[in-house]
Amino acid sequence: MKQGIHPEDYRFVIFKDMSNGTSFLTRSTAPSKETSKWEDGNEYPVIKLEISNTSHPFFTGQNILVDTAGRIDKFKKKYAKK
Repeated sequence: MKQGIHPEDYRFVIFKDMSNGTSFLTRSTAPSKETSKWEDGNEYPVIKLEISNTSHPFFTGQNILVDTAGRIDKFKKKYAKK
């Protein structure tokens, strides 16, 4: 790897999946203003996710479509055969 191009300030961060409420603790450089208490009793910054491996259809094996602001309806309307 090239020297001097990788971040040095990795810290523990809680990533929280907002679609199902699951959380996991890992290291990251992503900034966050919110904090939350983890299972070990310490407070860590929180990064909120819309979808993670616990809610993504590829990993869960379920065909659940996440429709954000009607994107699927817009697509179907745009490409519907007339």
